[in-house]
Amino acid sequence: MVEEVQSAGRASASPASGSAPQRLSEVEVGVDDRLPLANSEFARVLGGGVVPGSLVLIGGDPGIGKSTLLLQMSAEVAAAGPVLYVSGEESVAQIKSRALRVSNGAQPAENLYLATETDVDRVIGQIESVGPKLAIIDSVQTVHSADIESAAGSISQVRECALRLQAVAKSSGVAIFLVGHVTKEGAIAGPRVLEHLVDTVLYLEGDPYHSYRLLRSVKNRYGATTEVGVFKMGPSGMEAVANPSEAFLAERRSDAPGSAIAVTMEGSRPLLVEVQGLTSPTSFGHPRRTANGVDTNRLLIITAVLTRRVGIQLSDQDIFINVVGGMQVKEPAADLALAAAIASSARDRPLPPDLALIGEIGLSGELRRVPNLEPRLREAVKLGFSSVVLPRRAEQGVDLPPELKLHEMSGLSEALSFALKA
Repeated sequence: MVEEVQSAGRASASPASGSAPQRLSEVEVGVDDRLPLANSEFARVLGGGVVPGSLVLIGGDPGIGKSTLLLQMSAEVAAAGPVLYVSGEESVAQIKSRALRVSNGAQPAENLYLATETDVDRVIGQIESVGPKLAIIDSVQTVHSADIESAAGSISQVRECALRLQAVAKSSGVAIFLVGHVTKEGAIAGPRVLEHLVDTVLYLEGDPYHSYRLLRSVKNRYGATTEVGVFKMGPSGMEAVANPSEAFLAERRSDAPGSAIAVTMEGSRPLLVEVQGLTSPTSFGHPRRTANGVDTNRLLIITAVLTRRVGIQLSDQDIFINVVGGMQVKEPAADLALAAAIASSARDRPLPPDLALIGEIGLSGELRRVPNLEPRLREAVKLGFSSVVLPRRAEQGVDLPPELKLHEMSGLSEALSFALKA
């Protein structure tokens, strides 16, 4: 005989269950008034503000600033209406202490309500009693339902609690933010259905040894998934960085060999970042290839192209690459700047300080065109760069900045020869 334990929990129904089919032309669509945010970077990632009735999941490494960012947002929204902050990991005294720190000692808004609770039914009861415009659950892995016998944080508990909170958000119009723990690989812990249930999935990324943080949207039913917000962690919490390119280039040495400027796109925003390269004779039989901020496989490909197509001997050189500021550059448009940084260090010759580089490198040593050329070039002009090396363009009718000198090249060897002699 085998014991089987049956849960007495009620089924979590969808908020739209039981509705009759309707023609698409007959469906009435209301315009949701978003809750405005003073934090422009957070509002950009959400698509312009917080949508009432939405369910948002935000994840990130421990200590990266998730709770601090949401507490600051709570104080902003509380100026216009009640906000409920429910924590299953901190006491209300600890939350207030952190709120005073991020507000420089100023008293928080009167409409910001704090609670410490882990039972999902009591959390829903608090939402119904307070009637907030915004509710924050920190974190969803600490909330549990008494109808499920497994421990908090298990797959069944996380799924059931998320379903009940989703039903509350859709039926009452309260925007709910869920904080999610992450695994060692950086993915949000729990079942994958958790990310399917919510309307928006945000990831807060950053190097713990640097002050800059990136807020990315990987799913957004109410906005674009290409937007990225840039923040700086300071004594007063998370501060929005209005001009991240200028911040990343603030400490650059323009006369140092091995420094190149790449113009990358983070979502719809162009960013100028400094790529540093260093070559050094190896002391081992196999030279090292170390990359910080770029994909190591991409570094190996560019190193092979430089050796075979350009003639720069790197087989006896250790190569180190670093993207300043803790940035992670993933798009291939930074290939040319990466190759220029390595070549500049190998030949001990600095690049011109007012030169930026854009272009993807093929295995044959050719330069390939990249999208969004116009916003990249306008960002370069804004930061004082006067010339750009880029692949030859097929279209010539694009409105480009007239004050910028464009040096169009077809191959990597030609581009490096110009950049190192300019």
